[in-house]
Amino acid sequence: MIAERTTKYTDAVKTYMKSAKHATNGQILEYLHITYPDLSATTVHRITTRMLERGDLLCAPPTSNKLSRFDFNLKTHDHFQCVSCDRLRDVELPSDLFNVIQEKLGDCKLNGGLTVQGSCAKCLKKESGV
Repeated sequence: MIAERTTKYTDAVKTYMKSAKHATNGQILEYLHITYPDLSATTVHRITTRMLERGDLLCAPPTSNKLSRFDFNLKTHDHFQCVSCDRLRDVELPSDLFNVIQEKLGDCKLNGGLTVQGSCAKCLKKESGV
């Protein structure tokens, strides 16, 4: 087990992730630079790596640019990812949907949550000019 190393930066990352839910190292760094202008990308990377190893964060579906993204929700769950703005949000898909997909997969087995892609309400509104 990885020993917990708590610093003001670690606490700040935890606080940010609790409110953001999903974020990349770059997003974390950008936000925390407001309060900690000397914080380095290396420090953020080390903190998120330790948090992953300890089970305080999970890997979320990557960004459209294939950047690693972290998830503060530690329960198995599904995601909706907007193809326009790349925003990710937790969503609870019905279990009967899993059963239908599992049936279609035959001898392959679903493991973990699903990611569904589409356009979020904000982007749809922007695209329609409303």
